[in-house]
Amino acid sequence: MKIPTIASTLLSLSVLVAAHPGQSKAEMKREAAERSAYLSTHKRSLAHCADQLKARGNDVAMQNRRRSLVEKARQKRSIMKPYLQVRDLDTVLAKDHKSNLTGVTPDTDPSLLFSGNNSCILTPEVTEGPYWVSGELVRQNITENEQGVPLILDIQVIDIETCEPVPKVYLEAWHCNSTGVYSGVVANGNGNSADTANLDATFLRGINLSDDDGVVTFDTVFPGHYTGRTTHIHVLTHAGASLNANKTLAGGNITHVGQVFFDQDLITLVEAEEPYTTNTQELTTNAQDFILAEEAEEVDPMVEYVLLGDNVSDGIFGWIAFGIDTTSSYNVTPAVYYTSEGGVKNPDGGFGGPPSNGTAPSGFPPMSPPPSSTSV
Repeated sequence: MKIPTIASTLLSLSVLVAAHPGQSKAEMKREAAERSAYLSTHKRSLAHCADQLKARGNDVAMQNRRRSLVEKARQKRSIMKPYLQVRDLDTVLAKDHKSNLTGVTPDTDPSLLFSGNNSCILTPEVTEGPYWVSGELVRQNITENEQGVPLILDIQVIDIETCEPVPKVYLEAWHCNSTGVYSGVVANGNGNSADTANLDATFLRGINLSDDDGVVTFDTVFPGHYTGRTTHIHVLTHAGASLNANKTLAGGNITHVGQVFFDQDLITLVEAEEPYTTNTQELTTNAQDFILAEEAEEVDPMVEYVLLGDNVSDGIFGWIAFGIDTTSSYNVTPAVYYTSEGGVKNPDGGFGGPPSNGTAPSGFPPMSPPPSSTSV
């Protein structure tokens, strides 16, 4: 048995190019070429870790953990129905992703929903995208006052060299809201560019520490969409960082930068709910996403999930596992530094602050030191 999954797709982490408003096709193609070069020399899969993870009890531990979290989430929402809904087992993005689990009924043992026989694919780091904000808070619940379909996201981090879970690593996550707007960034294409107050906003951004099993959990809402990109969540790992009294991080190095994605059928269900229906931006499907279209034969970068009730509005529990090289260290460039006084635009970050001439940056320079007022 390989790393646990729910049946219809591979557990994975895929890194796509930014493709946020302002990025040209030439830039996307350049980063796609970088990705291809990476894949030719780096490990693609965690399949070599399967036996070791199983022997140490990782499969059973993760199965029990996920089942317990789902039950607690159902109780919290007073969902009394005695079963979980699973994703559509017959419709997935590509034919080689079809589930080998058949005959699922409302009476199916939940343990079958939290285990499987698919491999976990490792895909490469390329860019953090133009909307990363440095200095975000360490917290599990990143929802704040945002409305949307509740999402509990459970992430396990595995060392690709030792095949062991990575404990005590900080994992950062950020994504747009139900109408396709990122907090902390004022830029053309990111909501109302005249709303400078968004520079100080922190919704749907946060950092959490992995436990002894290398697992991090976030409470959030399902991300919306914006023109040019399919629905996704950014993730980034901080190794060797320390926690400040104000719940921010100090020091350490960044060992992984990537994005995770969702099944198209699930996206369709969510997009039919309020307030997602108020989003007027054009929807880009998984099949239309620039990099996903090129990767379809090799990579299935989707979060595994179950619905907490009989309707998507009751909430979603999703999980993924991905591998990192703990010896790696990446230079990433924030668009904004979040400080004790609020957001401060990085002058070398391209995106982030109020637009000036409206032109997109030519690239992402190495990280610059934060301003003196930064909280980290």
